[in-house]
Amino acid sequence: MVEPLTSDAFPLETGADGVVRVRGTRVTLDTMLSAFNEGATAEEIVQQYPSLSLADAYQAIGYCLRHPDLVAGYLNRRNALAEETRETNESRWRPEGVRTRLLERRQQSP
Repeated sequence: MVEPLTSDAFPLETGADGVVRVRGTRVTLDTMLSAFNEGATAEEIVQQYPSLSLADAYQAIGYCLRHPDLVAGYLNRRNALAEETRETNESRWRPEGVRTRLLERRQQSP
């Protein structure tokens, strides 16, 4: 008798913060895809992030390869948000002279 094929649950999920992660882990799609685009294999990614399963890594990579426009749009939104956050932080706390200010604080504290 031939056993019926089943499909596994999709390994990517979007959190309340809008960040796509591999299901059951804290590994973001951005992180995993960045490693893959830098030449890492699925096996190397799983070695780097042990909370990932090899099957989920392959399935997530496959999704990204099948849907490059959707993934590119998501990554563009994430990059824009990161840039906006960086600009906001830098406008509040000047990055210039951080080392000097920290050393001055250290000298002032008892």
